[in-house]
Amino acid sequence: MTVPTDVRGGGDLGTAVLDNAVWSALTGPHAHLAERFGRAARYPDDVYAYAALADPTDPDAWADLHTLVGPGVTVKIKPVEQAPPGWEVVGGGTGVQFVATALRAEPDPEAVRLGPGDVPEMLDLVARTEPGPFRRRTVEMGTYLGIRHRGRLIAMAGERLRPPGWTEISAVCTDPDHRGRGLATRLVRAVAAGIRDRGDTPFLHAAPGNATAIRLYESIGFTERLRGRTLLLRTPGTSTNAGQL
Repeated sequence: MTVPTDVRGGGDLGTAVLDNAVWSALTGPHAHLAERFGRAARYPDDVYAYAALADPTDPDAWADLHTLVGPGVTVKIKPVEQAPPGWEVVGGGTGVQFVATALRAEPDPEAVRLGPGDVPEMLDLVARTEPGPFRRRTVEMGTYLGIRHRGRLIAMAGERLRPPGWTEISAVCTDPDHRGRGLATRLVRAVAAGIRDRGDTPFLHAAPGNATAIRLYESIGFTERLRGRTLLLRTPGTSTNAGQL
């Protein structure tokens, strides 16, 4: 993990809450979505398939997570460099975290608010463009905006994690037949306008190998802050019910 860059944003809270953004969100503005036991918490699987620990170096937090999710269950957690003995690593990767330092935020006249009734179309667009995790109830995490062409959803972006003072922009995607028109940039700026209106600072994540997305985010005013590891783990023990988080 790189040393976090000191960047502006987040009001009086600064950037510290972004070091463990999932935990900060689940114990902050997204507490109403959290399933929690002690020093471990998670989102419901159909909202956002991630869990978090108050302190990934604390053995008691790992014990709490095991109690929360049960034995023999797969769970995604970030940021974490390694798991304790008995936890099986079955996958993982690295994410790049960016914060808005020079982003121009502005509403877009063509952007429409998306809600539960739009989820089938949103899931279809996500399946075709693969912007990252998006589930049936992810729309409940914040505001999602889309642009339609002849009634069909062709681009979208929205809000995901909400640590205090910050809001993550996520699910940025455009139908392949409509790329090159700046739709993603317009939607990122429109979502950011709503985030700024309530006093939060935008941030987002990208895969380190997604050079196209990284170039876009840097070109419109995002600055890389850190790189953190995600692990997909199987909890110790044998599950009597097949489960996955």
